[in-house]
Amino acid sequence: MAQQKGVLNACLSPREELPRQLILSTGIIGWALVILGWVALSASDIVPDMFLPSPLEVFQAGQRLAENGMLMEHIWASFEVVIIGFVISSVVAVPLGLMMGSFRIVQAFLEPLVNFVRYLPVTSFVPLFILWIGIGLEQRITVIIFGVFFQQLVMIADISRGVSKDLMQAAYTLGSSRREIMTHVIAPASLPGILDTLRVTIGWAWTYLVVAELVAASSGLGYISLKAMRGFQVDIIFLAIVIIGLLGLVTDQFFRVLRMRLGAWAN
Repeated sequence: MAQQKGVLNACLSPREELPRQLILSTGIIGWALVILGWVALSASDIVPDMFLPSPLEVFQAGQRLAENGMLMEHIWASFEVVIIGFVISSVVAVPLGLMMGSFRIVQAFLEPLVNFVRYLPVTSFVPLFILWIGIGLEQRITVIIFGVFFQQLVMIADISRGVSKDLMQAAYTLGSSRREIMTHVIAPASLPGILDTLRVTIGWAWTYLVVAELVAASSGLGYISLKAMRGFQVDIIFLAIVIIGLLGLVTDQFFRVLRMRLGAWAN
């Protein structure tokens, strides 16, 4: 009884550690409730079958596509677009964001432009990207980069700007150069925040995937969603949505584990 009361108090206390078994079981219960609610709603007369397929129908749609190998082809096409676009964006945004947050002159030069561009709707640039780049993988990757890069830049600059000046002054006192301050003080101190930023923005990359593949694509999960919409195949639309969510969850957990391994000292 006392143990149960202690667990209950821990559940109701902010930032209190909980047993791992309790966390896993709670997560499973959450998923089970969502799936049961989906089953109940699809089996009722509240929403017509043609608008809300059951989980079994979605699974069967996945089986049909998997039998001829098309499902994995579409999954790989979407995964390739997201990962290439995200990696290119991150490779540029991380060092540039660190400089933007560390040097006032870089901030003064970039911040007005970045803050303007990051509010522009990505969808409005899709026709321009087609005109400038053409139809193909490059156009879809560009949509992901444009949707993610400027957000990453601002978030990483804020993280870099938040590094304690006391750390920098201590390093100067020990004889560090300006370059060493960047590489041995600011960058390591910003690492946990950068990994958190990458974890958040990889989710944005997955949300922009459908935008990238809705126009002039011949493969990918966004493409099969559009094709299914034209044929009113709602089960395939739900299948694409579920797969994108699962892929996003996998990449999210990857950065979560990476953050725990490389930035555990900041917890």
